[in-house]
Amino acid sequence: MAGSIHSFLRGDGTDGRGRTLADVLAFDDDRIEHVHDFIQWLFPLPERSQAVPGSPVLGAAEAAAIRADARALDGFRAALARMALFYDRTDAWLTGLDHNHLRITRILRASRDLLGPDEAQAFHRRLLTRHDAAGAPINRRSLGFWQDAVG
Repeated sequence: MAGSIHSFLRGDGTDGRGRTLADVLAFDDDRIEHVHDFIQWLFPLPERSQAVPGSPVLGAAEAAAIRADARALDGFRAALARMALFYDRTDAWLTGLDHNHLRITRILRASRDLLGPDEAQAFHRRLLTRHDAAGAPINRRSLGFWQDAVG
């Protein structure tokens, strides 16, 4: 039986608010920017979120089940593509400090853990290209967390 995160990423479960993966992927950019309780479902980690209490925690068995399930991985890749589009189309995160910097660290870690280093590094390079084109506004600490997240 699939865990709640696994089911959500497969597209046949819901998050803690009753939203499906398709619902979340359909968020417009403004909603992605201002809603804070979905990112933990799209990009789960093995530790509790400090930003959103009650968010799911990804256990080792569920992570292995996701990695072994092509449909869950397709859902994860769709989430990664949606967030890449968000970061391509918006500029508010291209500043010294922003809540998206924490989200990006989460996205990179989850991508590395569930998809592998190549896909995490590709997303990282995409972000750094935007950062460089914007005049390198992001603080070194965030950039360091991102580098650590991709290994």
